[in-house]
Amino acid sequence: MNSCYNQLKSNKRIQKLHRILPDLKKRYPIKYLGIFGSYVRDEQTPDSDFDVLIDFNKPISLLDFAGLELELSDTLSVKVDLVSKTSLKSIIGKRIMDEVVEL
Repeated sequence: MNSCYNQLKSNKRIQKLHRILPDLKKRYPIKYLGIFGSYVRDEQTPDSDFDVLIDFNKPISLLDFAGLELELSDTLSVKVDLVSKTSLKSIIGKRIMDEVVEL
């Protein structure tokens, strides 16, 4: 967990995601999970989604991926945008990797 996380841990959604991560890892082959976007920059508004970057130890089905995204949205009470680390493109991917905070 990097030091930037310490500055973010007062956010209730980030706290909740951190708490449920062990259970998620039991049910999904999660290798990496991090947050990026407005919540990392402390620029979120009531209309902001919650951006989550994820990588898996092995491939999962599109149905499981969509189910995980929906589960996170329901649990965190905010629209979650779940982004696969393997799907990142060069320019936007670099920007995401520069600001992502691993949980």
